[in-house]
Amino acid sequence: MEGVISVIPNRILKLHTTRSWDFMGFSQGKLGPSQEGRVIIGLLDTGIWPESESFDDEGMSAPPAKWKGTCQGANFTCNNMQNYCSKIIGARYYNSLNQYDVIDIKSPRDSEGHGTHTSSTAAGREVPGASYLGLAEGIARGGVPNARIAVYKVCWSFGCSSTDIMAAFDDAIADGVDVISVSLGDDWASAYFIDPIAIGAFHAMRYGILTSTSAGNTGPYPYTVSNSAPWLLTVAASTIDRKFVAKAALGNGKIYSGLSINSFELNGTSYPLIWGGDAANYSAGANSDISRYCIPGYMNSYKVAGKMVFCETLWDGSGILLANGVGAIMADSSITDVAFNYPLPATQISKEDVSSYKFYFSNPIATILVGETWKDVMAPCIASFSPRGPHPITLDILKPDLTAPGVDILASWSPLAPPSIYWEDSRSVKFNIVSGTSVSCPHATSAAAYVKAAHPDWSAAAIKSALMTTAYIMDSRKHRDLEFAYGSGHINPLQAVEPGLVYDASEADYTNFLCKQGYNSTTVRWITGSNSSVCNSSEPGRAWDLNYPTFALAVEDGQPVEGVFTRTVTNVGTPNSSYILNMYMPSMVSVTVEPPVLSFSAIGEKRSFTVKVNGPKLMQQPIMSGAITWKDGVHVVRSPLIVFNIPPGAANSSHGIPWKTTKFDGPSMYHKNGILGRN
Repeated sequence: MEGVISVIPNRILKLHTTRSWDFMGFSQGKLGPSQEGRVIIGLLDTGIWPESESFDDEGMSAPPAKWKGTCQGANFTCNNMQNYCSKIIGARYYNSLNQYDVIDIKSPRDSEGHGTHTSSTAAGREVPGASYLGLAEGIARGGVPNARIAVYKVCWSFGCSSTDIMAAFDDAIADGVDVISVSLGDDWASAYFIDPIAIGAFHAMRYGILTSTSAGNTGPYPYTVSNSAPWLLTVAASTIDRKFVAKAALGNGKIYSGLSINSFELNGTSYPLIWGGDAANYSAGANSDISRYCIPGYMNSYKVAGKMVFCETLWDGSGILLANGVGAIMADSSITDVAFNYPLPATQISKEDVSSYKFYFSNPIATILVGETWKDVMAPCIASFSPRGPHPITLDILKPDLTAPGVDILASWSPLAPPSIYWEDSRSVKFNIVSGTSVSCPHATSAAAYVKAAHPDWSAAAIKSALMTTAYIMDSRKHRDLEFAYGSGHINPLQAVEPGLVYDASEADYTNFLCKQGYNSTTVRWITGSNSSVCNSSEPGRAWDLNYPTFALAVEDGQPVEGVFTRTVTNVGTPNSSYILNMYMPSMVSVTVEPPVLSFSAIGEKRSFTVKVNGPKLMQQPIMSGAITWKDGVHVVRSPLIVFNIPPGAANSSHGIPWKTTKFDGPSMYHKNGILGRN
C-alpha cells in the first residue's frame, strides 16, 4: 500500500534489568533546577507507579512549552496536572496483542516494578530515608532529579511487543521528549532493518533525540551484546563500591559470608540443618540427585519443615519456602558479583567454602544473619551478566559504548510487584535493590539528559560522543575482555558537559554507513522510513569512515593488519585552541595519525584527521587495546582503538555473524520481569 515502507513480523522482546551517583562523583549536578526541568526523558518500559515519593512534583514549574504529550488511561493520573506543574508530564500504554495477565493493569501504571525502578534511577527526586526493608538506607535520587518524565508502557507480564515499541517511539518523538531510555531488547542482536529498537531510534536520531539502551544480560560470552546499532548508546553494567552480604553461622562454629540481600531477622536462633539431598520428595519422582538442588516441588515437606536447608546450587528459595523450610544456604560459584533478594532467609556461599554437604556434619544446626553492606574496593568491575563484544553484526564498530552502575542498585518500586526473585513473593516494598543492564541504562540516560540540559542544541551523536570521550578509564587488569566489556569506559556526567571536541554524525552519515554494510536503497528505507534514502555505491565497504568516537579493526586470521580510519571532530570547547595528539598502542601494531595537531579559531569549527593502522599477519590474537587522545591542556578527548582477530570470511558478512550459531547456556538469573530471577 502507498506509504508502507516495510512489514516485519511482530516479536516479543525482554526487559534487560543510591549510592551509584556518589560513587561516580556525581553527588550533585552543577546545573540549576530550571535547566534540568527543561529536559524530558521518555522511558519505554513497564510503566510507572506515580504515587512513589521519587516522583513528587512539589515546587516544580509547568512543563516545557514544547511538550505535546498526554496522560492516558484509567486508574492513572499524571501527578498534580490540575495545577499544570508535574514531574510525570505524560504517560501512554500500548498492548496491540490485547494480551493481559491477572497482574497486568490496563493503564500506564506499573505492576512489574521495572519501569518504576528505571524511571527513578534516571530522574527520581530526592527521597531521604529510602531503603529496602532497612538495607541500604540513605537518600535515593536520580541523576537529574528535576528533569521531566514521560512514560510509554510497552512491556507487560508476557514481554514487550515490537509493534508497541515502534508505536511508542513515534509518540515519544511527536510528544517532544529529549532523550529516550530503553531498558529492553532481544537476547541477541538482530539485523538493523528488522530490529524495532534500531528503527525507532533512527527516527528519533533524525530529530536530535538520543536513545540510550541496555546491552542485554547474556554475558560474559563474546558476540552477545544486543541493541548494537551505531546510532544507539549501548550501555554495559558495572559494580559500585558496595556489596550485600549475609552470613551463615553453623553449629560447629564456622561462619560463611555469602552474597545476599537478606532483610529477614532470625535473632540468632539456630535451626536444624539438613542437606537437600536428604529431603527428596519421592512421591513426585525425585531422588537425592534432584532434591540436592532444592528445586520447587521436589522437596519433602515432612523433612524440610522448620529446618535450614543446604542446597547445592543457586535458586530463588521457593523450593524451601513451599516446603515450609526456615531458610536456605546455597553453594554456587557461577555468580560471584551480584546479590539477590529472596522470599525467606537465604544466602549464597561459594562452593570453595565447603566440601559438598559434609561441612555441616558436626552439630548440624545453623542460622542466617540479617544482611549487611560491605565496601567493595575493587569497584568498578564489569558484571558477569553484562554482555561482551565484538559487535555481532558490524565488526568494525566497538560495542558496548560505555558502562554505568548496574549491580545492586536501590531505586523506587511498584508496591504491586514482588520484591524478591521469587515471582509469587507477596510482600510489598516502596524501594528495591536489583541488578542488570536495565539498571545501568537509565544511569547513562540520566547522564545524557544532563548534557542535553547544558547543551540543548547538541545532536544525539554529539551527546553520545561527549559521554564516551570523557568516560573514566576502566582498569584493564580486571577485565581480560578489555573494551569488549566496557567500551570507552565508565560514565562521568560532570566532565561530559565539557568534552572539548565531539564526533558528530548526521542521518546522511548513518545512511552511508548502512549502504557500505551491503544494504540497498530498499532495505535502507526500511530503517530510515524515508523514500529519499538512496545508496549510490554498489560496492560494500568497511565501517572505517563512520564518524564514531571509537576505533575498531577486525583482522581475519592469517591476514596483515591494515586499516585507514577518517574522523572529523567539532570544537565545542574554547574558540582559540590547539589539540595535540597523545597515542598508545601495543608495539606490534603501528599507528600513524595525520595531522598530529588540530587547531581551532572558533566554536563549531571542524577538523578532520586520518588514522592508519598497520602490522604483521595475525593469527588467533586476543584483543589488542590502545587509545587516541587529543589534549589542549584543559580537555582530554580519549577514543579507544582496538585490533582483534576474526575467522576467515567474517569481515565480508554484513547482516550477522555466520559462524555464530550456538547460543551459550551459561548461568542466568533473569526471569520474566527482566530484573533478577530465573529463566
